[in-house]
Amino acid sequence: LPLNLMAYILKSLPLHGSECCCVFDMLHKLLLKCLQARYSVKVFYTNAGCTLVALNPFQPFPDLYSLDVMKEYHCAPQPQEFKPHIFIVAEEAYRNVQGQLEPVNQSLVVSGESGAGKTWTSRCLMKYYATVAASSSVLKSQDTVERIERRVLDSNPIMEAFGNACTLRNNNSSRFGKYIQLQLDRCQLLVGASVQTYLLEKTRVACQLANERNFHIFYQMMKGATDEQRKEWKMPCGQHFVWLPNSEKTLEEDCFLETVAAMVHLGINAERQRQIFKILAGILQLGNLNFSSSTDESQPCNLDEQSKDFLQRAAELLCVPAEELQMCFRVRTLKAGKQSVLKPCSQAECSMRRDCLAKAIYAQLFEWLVTFINNSICAGTSTWCNFIGVLDVYGFECFQINNLEQLCINYANEKLQQHFVAHYLRAQQEEYVSEGLEWSFVKYKDNQSCLDLLERSPVGVFSLLNEESRLNRASDPKTFRVRLEKELGDNANISWDKFSKEPHFTVAHYAGKVNYQMEGMVEKNKDPVPPELINLLQKSDSPLLHQIFTDSETENPTTKGLSKVTVVSKFKNSLESLMKILHSTTPHYTRCIKPNPDCNPMSFKKEEVIMQLEACGIVETIHISAAVLFLWQALLKSLAEAELDDAKDFVRADDAPALDPVIRERGLVQLSSIQEPVTVRGWPMGLALASAPSITMSMTATGFQKMMSVMASLSLPSTRGGYKVEPNQYSQGLASIRAQPKVRSDCPPSDPASQVGQNESRQPLRRTTARNTPNRLESSTSPDCPTADNRVGVSGP
Repeated sequence: LPLNLMAYILKSLPLHGSECCCVFDMLHKLLLKCLQARYSVKVFYTNAGCTLVALNPFQPFPDLYSLDVMKEYHCAPQPQEFKPHIFIVAEEAYRNVQGQLEPVNQSLVVSGESGAGKTWTSRCLMKYYATVAASSSVLKSQDTVERIERRVLDSNPIMEAFGNACTLRNNNSSRFGKYIQLQLDRCQLLVGASVQTYLLEKTRVACQLANERNFHIFYQMMKGATDEQRKEWKMPCGQHFVWLPNSEKTLEEDCFLETVAAMVHLGINAERQRQIFKILAGILQLGNLNFSSSTDESQPCNLDEQSKDFLQRAAELLCVPAEELQMCFRVRTLKAGKQSVLKPCSQAECSMRRDCLAKAIYAQLFEWLVTFINNSICAGTSTWCNFIGVLDVYGFECFQINNLEQLCINYANEKLQQHFVAHYLRAQQEEYVSEGLEWSFVKYKDNQSCLDLLERSPVGVFSLLNEESRLNRASDPKTFRVRLEKELGDNANISWDKFSKEPHFTVAHYAGKVNYQMEGMVEKNKDPVPPELINLLQKSDSPLLHQIFTDSETENPTTKGLSKVTVVSKFKNSLESLMKILHSTTPHYTRCIKPNPDCNPMSFKKEEVIMQLEACGIVETIHISAAVLFLWQALLKSLAEAELDDAKDFVRADDAPALDPVIRERGLVQLSSIQEPVTVRGWPMGLALASAPSITMSMTATGFQKMMSVMASLSLPSTRGGYKVEPNQYSQGLASIRAQPKVRSDCPPSDPASQVGQNESRQPLRRTTARNTPNRLESSTSPDCPTADNRVGVSGP
């Protein structure tokens, strides 16, 4: 089997002449054929242009990610010569940091729909860096580094326990987004990390869809607690909890001891653990409260005897008075000028306030954990200088019932897709045109119109939703629908089923249409927390509960228990900050693909796969890569016909027309058989490749980059790709290359690494000396180099 997809396509159908268009039409079939063949023999990674395609096998393959495999990829002179692997992506990013190629900071963008394997892939990336970026030679700092790398890895099981859950599409679905910055010092050693999180799906605490589960941590407690812990948490064996559906289902994520061990390693002591688990147990008790309407409307709702018992347990676990807790659920305080009026809550309002309390506690506890983890693993600003970011966000979702959570999740995926479109599908083609290539733009699905529908102000879905949320009235989904139809009725990306009884709207996303229910959407966007509940928790005798709600009030003193910033606004702002980070780094794309909807091991459904490939732009990526290669093949053929590789073919300088001194220096070559410099017809890139005597050439850094591109495209052998870099000796901004070429046309292909000369305006030009032999292209480093290992990679077209 081929090691990458392009090789397979080029072998199957040669790209030349009019056949090029036919190849594009057949890419879908070729793509599926290649991926299915590789998947059937347990090859799960495939290169597709600038993207690594990762197919989820839905079963463990530990040998594929072992420590020996990590070291093999890390120590390889050219990892690209190995089979495609997530470790190649990781190593390329790491070597970019080592080479200090601008932009130095890297981002590994792992995307795909829910259940495609993003969380596992992100976990592998973190393990890789914790292994290869750890110091083993400096004895003094070895203990510190090992402690840091262990803490970085131990943040994973905690984040997954509190932030992941079993859904209809994935047993370990991330219900929040995270961007992990792995911090590296000047020696490219891992010295710390920081975690930034996005939109925890806290509604899951109090509401789970059929056949789904709550967050993993609750099931871990139920199944892993000792008898003593059960007694302390008031969770006897056999106790049923409403908010723990499908508890009989056993998952590998139900590993309580692993979570506790990770807490210990991160510095969460036993007393603090006790406080955390008591709070979680108190939340579960709240879920068993049942309210019934009173026969007298002027009186608060009633609690049955069993519910009163659960209320007492919850109050004890949360360390608040049971009477005050009950009062907060059943009675609300209305402000009338300077006076306060108590009004009984309806049954629905009581349940809403109970759910609101549970969600608020869990969300604040999660934020506290993230802050604690960052304080434990984050290095000081003076310690680290570069970072490699790993982005793991929830995948695109489309359920039977979709609401605000799915709208935000799919909006995040739209933003990431647009980043890919802008960085590769659009920017790459524009660059080819600017370089003078005869380029016909490859059509691709640009999702900017969908983003405009959602985020445009003042008339967009989010803006209209925020307006509706800020009105001081009860939310009405029908009113909101009428407003959307009035303002956005002519937008092709949104539609409505006029015969549906339930108010809804349908958005045409890049990955497909999704129907969003409008019932409860405005209330979720408001995310109100009654002030009585906040005040009660601030008086809790639980040190942790008191701390997290007191700190929250200190950070947001104007909220007074009622969120002024809507969920959509907060999420949109945090996502924009993330996109700024991504745009300032060098991105590396990994597209995780779910080969079948049922998560069955080694099952490949063609329709499921091609739908994902088309949605995320993989097919267009291969279109562009194939078209570029076709153009390069034609260009190289014409250059080869025009190039001169013998002294008799050169025109002597005295026969040539007068040239500008700078142009003369750039266009002249010095052959050992001719004393005077001679001019060359066309660009002299072939001189370094032909069987000629020693050659010295003068060229700009851009010219040198093109030279390296051609050398890579002609499959020259290169095991190191290192070049000696020295300060330039010329005054006109020129560089020189010396080559003693001896090239075989049947050499195995060398792999492109990083581009050369792309930051010509920011870096001084270099004088480069290279030695090209049949087996390697290498040189040593000059003492004049600013770094100890200043290597320049070879870039293919």
